[in-house]
Amino acid sequence: MDERGFIDKYTDVEEESITSLKDDDVHSENSNLSKKESLIENSSQTKFVDNDELRLNMIDGMQSFFMESSNGSFSPRNLMIDLEPTVVDVIKTGPYRDLYLPNTLISSSEDAANNFARGFYTNGKLQLEEVLETLMNITENCERLQGFLFFHSIGGGTGSGFHSALLEEIHDEFPKISKLEIAIFPSPTLSTAVVEPYNAVLAVHHSIDYTNCTFLADNEAMYDICQRMLRADRPTYSTLNRLLAQAVSSITASLRFKGSLNADFVDFQTNLVPYPRIHFPVMSYAPIINSDMITHECLSVQTITSNCFDYSHRLVRCESEYGRYISCCLLYRGDVTPKDINGAIALIKQKKNVQFVQWSPTGFKIGMNEQPPAVDPKGKMASTTRACCMLCNTTAIKEAWSNLNVKYHGMLKKRAFIHWYLKEGMDMEEFYSAQDDLLLLEQDYNCLD
Repeated sequence: MDERGFIDKYTDVEEESITSLKDDDVHSENSNLSKKESLIENSSQTKFVDNDELRLNMIDGMQSFFMESSNGSFSPRNLMIDLEPTVVDVIKTGPYRDLYLPNTLISSSEDAANNFARGFYTNGKLQLEEVLETLMNITENCERLQGFLFFHSIGGGTGSGFHSALLEEIHDEFPKISKLEIAIFPSPTLSTAVVEPYNAVLAVHHSIDYTNCTFLADNEAMYDICQRMLRADRPTYSTLNRLLAQAVSSITASLRFKGSLNADFVDFQTNLVPYPRIHFPVMSYAPIINSDMITHECLSVQTITSNCFDYSHRLVRCESEYGRYISCCLLYRGDVTPKDINGAIALIKQKKNVQFVQWSPTGFKIGMNEQPPAVDPKGKMASTTRACCMLCNTTAIKEAWSNLNVKYHGMLKKRAFIHWYLKEGMDMEEFYSAQDDLLLLEQDYNCLD
């Protein structure tokens, strides 16, 4: 949560197989990376480094995502929630257990079992009161509450059902406050749950009118990136989490560090979302280089900008050849200059495979921050002096929605696994309404070309 900016809000902790993403670790990895960039010591006291000058220069941005107690220790402004205890227990017993306040790690005794209905109607409802009470206590300590940032998977039971129920409550309580999401999208060919299409479509149906902007990523795309670019033969949870944390860190950098051309979360919404329902930008990040290969790579501003427009660097399966760009936000960090950025963008505009819709001729929003990116020393990613994170709203994402809808329709046509949802209080009409809503979203994207 954020005194000048955001509540760093976490909502899903589904433990899944090696090709999936444990979202508690995503949020934990992001907090840990923010901690490294903010020079917080990793100790039981979790205090700011003992340097008065650094403290004065960085304390304002620090308090966007960290709360300072009376004894000078810091803890993230966040909640981590799961409907079963084991995943949250990993955080409670892990190396960063002293970083988090105990009342911000919330779990229940019975999980959602990959069932949207259990998270939304039954088990999740029992946990809502405790979560909302803790959330209100944190928001009351914010001087200037600007918004909420959610991390969740739309394919799991907690991340789809409970997240949707919680989002509705937050919207009723804070209707004018920004709500942004980092959402793990179902992978095209890899899945950890048979009913993932049901959960994803139902989650989008219930949340699309309550969120302002949803940044998409999927585990299959990140798994492939880790294998190809980081030379990780068998990427682990930590490998995937560190990659996503690098992109998220660039998105939040403008809230944590002063810059000559910062782009905050309100700017993202204004420049990336042309219509309320078309709010699903795709994330790309560069450079993504193995630490052993850093001396053999060109890391100019032009190169990393070009890499961001290559679909192989996207954190979700989405090929640009099947769509046009609506808008694009380029967030640069480290050793970059406006002249280099202008030159890189001029070259991008000359590429035939980078096509914008005709009614959006400008297309680009630029953010600059002098603070270079930090990396986890335990990871394979190389430390660099500059980086670029691209957030683009493109009609190519309709391909992902179409694939999801095909899977959903195939299961719904046979009424497969429906009885597990009906037992939890859902009715058939809700399934058909969700399908119609997703079809309408596809049509909305088709109208933009």
